[in-house]
Amino acid sequence: MQEIKVKHLDKKYSILIGNNILKILPNRIKSISPQTKKIAVFFDNGVPYKYKKIILSNLKKYQVDIINFNPDEKKKSLKFVSFFLNKLLAKNFNRTDLVIGVGGGITGDLIGFVASIFKRGINFISIPTTLLSQVDASVGGKTGVNSNYGKNLIGSFSQPKLVISDISILKSLKKKEITCGYAEILKHAIINNQKFFNWLKINTKHIFTLEPEKLIYAIKQSCKIKLFYVKKDTNEKNFRMILNFGHTFAHAIEVKNNYSKNITHGEAVLTGMFLAAKLSTIKKVCSNKTFLKIKEIYKNNNLNYTLKKYDNSKEIFNLIPFLKNDKKNNDEKINFILLKKIGKTALPNKYKISIRELKSSIKQFIQY
Repeated sequence: MQEIKVKHLDKKYSILIGNNILKILPNRIKSISPQTKKIAVFFDNGVPYKYKKIILSNLKKYQVDIINFNPDEKKKSLKFVSFFLNKLLAKNFNRTDLVIGVGGGITGDLIGFVASIFKRGINFISIPTTLLSQVDASVGGKTGVNSNYGKNLIGSFSQPKLVISDISILKSLKKKEITCGYAEILKHAIINNQKFFNWLKINTKHIFTLEPEKLIYAIKQSCKIKLFYVKKDTNEKNFRMILNFGHTFAHAIEVKNNYSKNITHGEAVLTGMFLAAKLSTIKKVCSNKTFLKIKEIYKNNNLNYTLKKYDNSKEIFNLIPFLKNDKKNNDEKINFILLKKIGKTALPNKYKISIRELKSSIKQFIQY
């Protein structure tokens, strides 16, 4: 088992990464929340019964309330936040008790937000059950819900008490869901670490086959990279926005498609990163050689399927109305994170691109 000990501002917590490690839950709860008597466990209905049973068998000494739900982007709303808050209030939970969220990124975002505002904050443990949530949503303390105006526009910054990433749970996932997590792993390498990017060129196949040693290494490296940005800019005022590389396009794709299940968040990120790399090349922020390195890793790992719909200018033009509503924009221009080279981006707010400029650049996309 690997442990990342996070110490940031006045918060301390651990990220545990390993194979078949759910049995450590009782000792960790006793350590981080010794006064807890009641635990509310929010289960994503997609979590296999086998793993639900393991988790619950380790909570026998507590009064446990189980809430099962089907998470999707449409449930990431204030309506469901209110519903879950009322569940906790009806059971007389207090701030010394504990909330556990078991599921993917939507579960972490939604239940983490519920925990952060319930009586101004109740202890929260995240057990991410998808590769995407293990490398992204469970790290950094960003919680929140969607609105009709865009994704994650309502939320808070709140750190969990503990994150347990058990890779044995990932065996239940389809390849498409592994691809989603890989998108964030690749993003972290592209923006921060050329050595890790080169490692991925050789070892990506081992991530998709869930080879334990390689997978644990990739998750740990990805978490450490994300934490590097989180520690420097907890509340995403500037530097942390580098983590949004590709996400400006990705969120526009998701909103335009009304958060359809036909395109997952990870697939939108893969498309968004590719478009952001193209834009970086057109704006002469990075070299064509850098873009070709990214293009190669997509091709060699059969990731090009995510790009088919956006290989023409018309479809990208259709994203513009949704790009304008992105929460990272603070004036009439669109704020993009652009790439300088593998392992380094331009600083946030460096490239604020007008609609007119963007339209001119999109016309050149077909050349790449």
